[in-house]
Amino acid sequence: MTIKDTAEEWEVRATETPFVGNKTSVRTDDVVMPDGSVVHRDYQVHPGSVAVLALDDQGRVLVIRQYRHPVRHKLWEIPAGLLDIPGENPLHAAQRELYEEAHVKAEDWRVLTDVYTTPGGCDEAVRIFLARDLSEADGRRFEVEDEEADMELSRVAVDELVRGVLAGELHNNCLVVGVLALVAAQNGEGLDALRPAEAPWPARPFET
Repeated sequence: MTIKDTAEEWEVRATETPFVGNKTSVRTDDVVMPDGSVVHRDYQVHPGSVAVLALDDQGRVLVIRQYRHPVRHKLWEIPAGLLDIPGENPLHAAQRELYEEAHVKAEDWRVLTDVYTTPGGCDEAVRIFLARDLSEADGRRFEVEDEEADMELSRVAVDELVRGVLAGELHNNCLVVGVLALVAAQNGEGLDALRPAEAPWPARPFET
């Protein structure tokens, strides 16, 4: 038996959008269940995101510490951001986020993994990239504001991040998934066997 997620769409009898925000909205669908009953399903509609696990030549991961108001925590994270433009190439978005949040560029890009962050209540899809061969970006630093103005930047050994994840000290979804996927890839077929940076992404189709 092959363990693989499959696309499927159940009948929706009615839909409405009771809330529309700046970047996301909330949708209510009336969904037909297998027994013929109809139930309400509320979920957040999200444009999608990209995240970057940037690994330097000393085996350290570039991480940022940022305040996240919904959970009332400062979290250690990897650079990430929204797919603001419909159909935007996720690689280009990831390169932009790495530049804006860390003023770093990378020569080698791979797809580390693709995830749905909260599929029971949100349709957000995230592509997590692996970026290697890092160097300081050219030009002026990006002007940050709001929570980003208080960000801290560091480079941390992979082993220390794994320890923090398993100890329950690090909680950011993309950091946790990215670091554990990195170790799995290193212990498996190797990082060069990862998918190419512009591999198809059915959750958020794009043009190369």
